[in-house]
Amino acid sequence: MPDALVRKTATGGRTVALTFDDGPSPQWTPQVLALLKQYKAKATFCMLGPNAKANPKLVKEVVADGNRLCDHSVTHDEGIAKRPLSRIKYEITTAHDQIVAAAGPGTKVDWFRAPGGDWSPQVRAMAAGYGMRSLDWSDDTRDWQRPGADKILATAEKELRPGGIILMHDAGGDRAQTLAALKQLLPWLVQQGYSFDFPA
Repeated sequence: MPDALVRKTATGGRTVALTFDDGPSPQWTPQVLALLKQYKAKATFCMLGPNAKANPKLVKEVVADGNRLCDHSVTHDEGIAKRPLSRIKYEITTAHDQIVAAAGPGTKVDWFRAPGGDWSPQVRAMAAGYGMRSLDWSDDTRDWQRPGADKILATAEKELRPGGIILMHDAGGDRAQTLAALKQLLPWLVQQGYSFDFPA
């Protein structure tokens, strides 16, 4: 049986792991990176293979800033767990290779995150076979629904636990609300005594 899903930070305690899905996006990712730098925060970017391939400079910038990479598949198929093994393999391994090619040889992609959290033992085993842990989350901001920055922030604050993994998006549509929420979330986390970590 593959390892359990990762839903906590590497060090635990009063730490938090920020994760951003569906990028990189030339419009939104640089703005996320600028905010992270401002608060000396690091994050994990769960990238779609084709987006990484289309934006290699941006992928390199994400890595150069000290952030980490996660494979989020090729097509964002939210039914990945029900697909034949050959399709699962394509989604996971092709995206992994596209991300590494964009980032530069030898770059590590530590995690795979199933689109929509659609996990199965087969999906997790395929990721593990490629040297990746299966990354889930504990705090879903539901920013993709675009409910307004205040609501995104309130959800993040309400669901947060020490050692938690926060899910947000830096691509896949208009992310102005996510950015506005992040501008308030980062100082709030610092004020609450949290430090920034990576997933386990």
